[in-house]
Amino acid sequence: MGLPTIILLVFILIVLFSAIRVVKEYDRLVVFRLGRLQGVKGPGIVFIIPIIDQVKTVSTRIQVFDVQPQDLLTKDNVSVQVNAVIYFRVMEPARAVVNAENYYQATIQIAQTTLRAVIGEISLQDMLDNLAMVNTRLQEIIDDHTDSWGVKVSTVEIKHVDLTQELKRVMAAEAEADRVRRAKIVAADGEYQAAKRLTDAAVLMESAPMSLTLRYLQTLVEIAAENNSTTIFPVPIDIFQVFMEGEKDNGKSVLDKMKEKEKLEEAVRKAQESDLRRFDDMLGSATSGRPSTSIDDDGEDKDKNDEDDEK
Repeated sequence: MGLPTIILLVFILIVLFSAIRVVKEYDRLVVFRLGRLQGVKGPGIVFIIPIIDQVKTVSTRIQVFDVQPQDLLTKDNVSVQVNAVIYFRVMEPARAVVNAENYYQATIQIAQTTLRAVIGEISLQDMLDNLAMVNTRLQEIIDDHTDSWGVKVSTVEIKHVDLTQELKRVMAAEAEADRVRRAKIVAADGEYQAAKRLTDAAVLMESAPMSLTLRYLQTLVEIAAENNSTTIFPVPIDIFQVFMEGEKDNGKSVLDKMKEKEKLEEAVRKAQESDLRRFDDMLGSATSGRPSTSIDDDGEDKDKNDEDDEK
């Protein structure tokens, strides 16, 4: 066997080894023959024509890219730093190779620009309140752009929103004010419900006055259990209402009755003094032998005294 034969055998072996490719399960081979697309092959053992066929390996696994923090301006002119993470995979390797020079870099760049555009269309409060909606919108827009490249964007998630210190203090003050407002509303609602219940209880006690006395006694028991040295007895203000305004009876107040009673006592006192003077006069007449006051006068005085007594 001559040297040329050996060289030919070595060349044939090299060509055979280069013609056989083993493609993994998650990879695909995009084959170009004389510059024209022949198709996608794999996985497994794939035979190609050396020198004539050119191949490009494309991975179909999900790829992850972390978008670096960007200084963005929201719709309400608030400067924030936002970073996101993107999950995508190649669904059509032939389109990914033919339609995009570098589908990976193209997907990254469109993700960054779309993130900037979407954040600029919404306010900061809307972004924080509806973060899931913003993620869904980002995914739909990016996926629509990468669909012609055979790339499927499965998920886009905003990882972190960094605010300035001044804005953080303002938002903290706003949140605290909102919590105070809600606490006052809850307290006012509790007062309203308590007042409503007390009104219902008052109406119920009005139909049964004895229940108010029982409530007084229950209050005394509670006070005595807490402090035995001091007992406070609640007295209704209605008791003093009679003395402050006067309880009307037959069109006369208590003060009028007291004045009439004083007048009656004054009349009785004057009658008694008149009787004593008349008795002294009669006694003096008897001792001196002078006639006493006429009967008519005595009778008239007696009638007046009887009228005063009746009053």
